[in-house]
Amino acid sequence: MNFEFFVVKRLISTKKYKSSISAPIMKIAVVAIAIGVIMMLVSFATGLGLQQKIRDKIAAFNGHIIISNYDNNSSQITFEPVSRNQDFYPDFPEVEGIEHIQAVATKFGVIRTATDFEGVIVKGVGEDYNWNYFKDFLVEGELPDVQNNLNDEVLISDYLANRLQLKVGDKAPTYFLREDNERPLLRAFVITGIYDSGFQEFDELYMIADIRHIQRLNKWEDDEVGNFEVFIDDFDEIDSKGNQVYENTGSFLDTQTITQKYYAIFEWLSLFDFNIALIIGIMILVAGINMITALLVLILERTQMIGVLKALGSTDWAIRKIFLCNAGYLILRGLFWGNLIGIGLLLLQKYLKLFPLDPRTYYVTEVPVYLNWDYIFAVNIGTMLLCMLMLLIPSIIISKISPVKAMKFE
Repeated sequence: MNFEFFVVKRLISTKKYKSSISAPIMKIAVVAIAIGVIMMLVSFATGLGLQQKIRDKIAAFNGHIIISNYDNNSSQITFEPVSRNQDFYPDFPEVEGIEHIQAVATKFGVIRTATDFEGVIVKGVGEDYNWNYFKDFLVEGELPDVQNNLNDEVLISDYLANRLQLKVGDKAPTYFLREDNERPLLRAFVITGIYDSGFQEFDELYMIADIRHIQRLNKWEDDEVGNFEVFIDDFDEIDSKGNQVYENTGSFLDTQTITQKYYAIFEWLSLFDFNIALIIGIMILVAGINMITALLVLILERTQMIGVLKALGSTDWAIRKIFLCNAGYLILRGLFWGNLIGIGLLLLQKYLKLFPLDPRTYYVTEVPVYLNWDYIFAVNIGTMLLCMLMLLIPSIIISKISPVKAMKFE
C-alpha cells in the first residue's frame, strides 16, 4: 500500500497533471470551499453578534427579568410602588444564576425648551444601579452621581439632545403632570452626560435621573420603588429563570422576561437562527458538489493508473483512500484560505466598523461581530467531515473500473 500511495502521489504531483484538464477543476473546488467557509463564518459572527448586541441593549434598559406590581406590568410607567424590603433583594439566594438586582422607578415627563418640547420617560436609579452598559453607551460627559446627596444631574440620549439642541452642562426643564389637574411640577435637571445606545426605540424615550426625584414626585416613602430589574448570567436560560423568579416572589408581585415584554423583537431575532442554518446548509452542499465534480474528473483522468494498480493487486478500497486523501488535501487548502480571509474580514469589521447599518431597522449602527472559537472549530470540522462523507459515494466508481479496459482507456 505504501508503494502504491507513493506511485500515485508522484503521478498526481507531476507537471503533466498540473497542466491537465483537472487542474482548473481542482482550483475551482478549493475556491468554492474557501468561499463557503467565509460565508459560514460571516453568517455565524454577524448573526450571533446581532442577536447578542440587541438583547444586551434591551437588557440595559429593562434588565433580563422585571419584577413589579401587577398594576404596572403592562406599562412603561410605574404607578403603584413596591416595597424595597423584599426577601429577594438585594440578593436572590433561592435562584441560582442571578447576577444582579436593582431597584428603579419611572415617570412620564415633558422636556420644555425655548423652541421645542419632547415627551420622555424619566427613569430613576439608585446606588445599586449597574452602569456597565451605559459606560459603553456614553459618548459625551459623565454619568450622573446617584451615590451621594440628591442632585439634579441627568443622563440624556444623543437623539433627544439633537432634537432639543441641548448639550452637556445645559439645563433640561422637565414638567411632570399631577393627577389632581393642578399645575405641573417642574424640575430643572442639568445634563451631565449624553449616551447613544443605537436603539432608537429607547433613545427617544429614556432620561436617567436619581430615583429620589421619582419618589418625591410620587410622594412615595424612601423604601418604595417602581420595580426591580434582575440580571442573569446565562441568557439562554431566561425562560426557566423567569419561572423560578416568579415562584420565589410574593403573590402580589408579577414577573416578566424581556423576551415576553418585547416578543416581536425576539421573534425577529430568532429568524436569524434559521437563516444561519440555511446558509450553512447551502454552502456545504455547494462545496460538496464541487468536490464531487473534482473527484470524478480526477478519477476519470487517472483511469489507466487505476487499472495498473488493480493489475498489481491493489484493492478497491486502497485506491479509493488514495483519491480521498488527495481530495482531503484540497479541502484543507480551501479551509485554510477560507479561515484566513473570513476571520480577517471579521476582525476588520470588529475594530474598524467598515459596514454601517440603519439603527431604525436593525437597532445597531454597524454590523456587529461575535467571534468565538467554538463555532469556528465547528464550521471547520463540520465542513471537513461532511465533504468527505459526500465524497465516499462518487469514489465507488473506482470499484466499477475493469483493469483490462482501464489500461486501454485513453
